[in-house]
Amino acid sequence: MDVITYRDYCLSLPFTEETTPFDETTLVYKVGGKIYTLADMVDFRWVNVKCEPARALELRERYAEITPGFHMNKMHWNSVRVDGDLPDSFIRTMIRDSYLLIVYSLPRMRREEILSAIEASGLAR
Repeated sequence: MDVITYRDYCLSLPFTEETTPFDETTLVYKVGGKIYTLADMVDFRWVNVKCEPARALELRERYAEITPGFHMNKMHWNSVRVDGDLPDSFIRTMIRDSYLLIVYSLPRMRREEILSAIEASGLAR
């Protein structure tokens, strides 16, 4: 996966906001004002994604390309190497799961609005 593919995929998810709050090279993608993924656009070798704690551990044990989230809460975030052996489709699935984890944590009205857009886009699980 390259940075353009990553960016295009993230922006295809309904209500995604692209920001650079930390510095001028770290792309941060949010939904409902909450971060679901981030990566360095210049040194694009890793993406951070949010994950349920048990699933985060399972993925780390199974794949060498997945480690505890760099500069993030290690319980809830994984860093995923994008230039390793993981297929792009698997990385997209982890990004989508991170996005949905945030969506499901939002207040009901906002969540329902976004879920309706997700259904219309065909991204529903």
